[in-house]
Amino acid sequence: MSNILSARKLCASYGATRVLHGLDFDVAEGGVTVFLGANGAGKTSTLRALSGMIETSGEVTFAGQRVDGSATEKLARLGIAHVPEGRGTFSSMTVEENLQLGAMSRSDRAGIATDIDRAYSYFPKLRDRTAQQAGTLSGGEQQMLAVARGLMMRPRLMLLDEPSFGLAPLIVEEVYAILRRLNEEEGLSILLVEQNATAALVLADHAYLIETGEIVMNGPAHEIGRDENVRRAYLGY
Repeated sequence: MSNILSARKLCASYGATRVLHGLDFDVAEGGVTVFLGANGAGKTSTLRALSGMIETSGEVTFAGQRVDGSATEKLARLGIAHVPEGRGTFSSMTVEENLQLGAMSRSDRAGIATDIDRAYSYFPKLRDRTAQQAGTLSGGEQQMLAVARGLMMRPRLMLLDEPSFGLAPLIVEEVYAILRRLNEEEGLSILLVEQNATAALVLADHAYLIETGEIVMNGPAHEIGRDENVRRAYLGY
């Protein structure tokens, strides 16, 4: 299986403070990759580095093209959608306005309308709330809206930051079931960072464990899930 994204010696900094120290990792085309780690390990910074949001060095290739140093807007046009931690919905706008905003770089009105219907097919709860302000949705519905808005870009790769954060277990299962459908039915490649290792390892094909800005372990997700140290630290048994 070929890789849709590869990073080599990826470093990132906030001003004078370096937070990533030479990461090497890959995301398979049509695969699901997860970064696991504690708070402050560098998971969110990794996604921000890939999205051009913080100062970086190293080499990043997407779909065979060097993209390190590219602006966030260019990366989005190339097909990388970033769903940030905390949903990132526009609370004063309606559900449908949020979806239309996700397609703001597009001019194909018919295609946009089709993709809004497609988003609603994956997230039927949102169809029932088309004219509702996003800020009045439940946490789970806001997470669904954030993913649906990312889909409006027609991405090849979706970066997801803590999609289970603050959600009840049943809602987490629902969100992850939809992510699996998107991966299997649409061939959407996914890179997610999670503290909910149990849910993430079931979805993912490959897993990386990051500590203080360095990758300390990686391998097939099912093997990482069987590692005794990972089970104790992240799975609770």
